[in-house]
Amino acid sequence: MSEVINEAVAALNAKLADGGFDGSVKFEIEGEGAVRVDETGASASDAEADCTISASAETFRRLLEGDLNPAGAFMSGKLKVDGDMGTAMRLGSVFG
Repeated sequence: MSEVINEAVAALNAKLADGGFDGSVKFEIEGEGAVRVDETGASASDAEADCTISASAETFRRLLEGDLNPAGAFMSGKLKVDGDMGTAMRLGSVFG
């Protein structure tokens, strides 16, 4: 498993520690793999989800660090969303 995926799982689980997330989202990180977030937390998984968000490793890293606004990243084309947009928006609040 890639170091980017391992770091993403750890960072997302830290952000989700205060409460569960209702739904499931899969992040496809270009050239690295996938991370799935659901009510149990984040894990390295390519399993089906309510929503799939695709981004480069750099974009995803900037989201996790709080340097990039999820809505702004979507509007500028840095994030691609497939599936339930409402679920993606709920997860956006995790990124602050």
